[in-house]
Amino acid sequence: MSTPEPKTCATCGRTIEWRKKWERSWDDVRYCSTACRRHKPGPTDEALERSITDLLASRAASSTICPSEAARAVGGEDWRDLMEPARRAARRLVAAGQVEITQGGRVVDPSTAKGPIRVRRAR
Repeated sequence: MSTPEPKTCATCGRTIEWRKKWERSWDDVRYCSTACRRHKPGPTDEALERSITDLLASRAASSTICPSEAARAVGGEDWRDLMEPARRAARRLVAAGQVEITQGGRVVDPSTAKGPIRVRRAR
């Protein structure tokens, strides 16, 4: 049997690599960890995704945004608590093919990107 294609975690948007222990249940695997299984995307996560797409739609096609802009738009004064959820929302949008994540102007793998990132429309 060949190794199945990797999947994207429904919560954090990171890549899930196939494991031998999932051989019988690979079709049912949706989350990369127990923590992601517990924290399924909710209304705030959906609002962050909408905010990212709205911010990008309101700018030039070549523009980028920082995830903090979406966090500020959704969270107001408590935006810092939404930074990691905003990054997760951006990763989910990458998996959906709507956006790309860049660092230094180059597209990077959202599962392994460390440090500051920018989000732009998919090209």
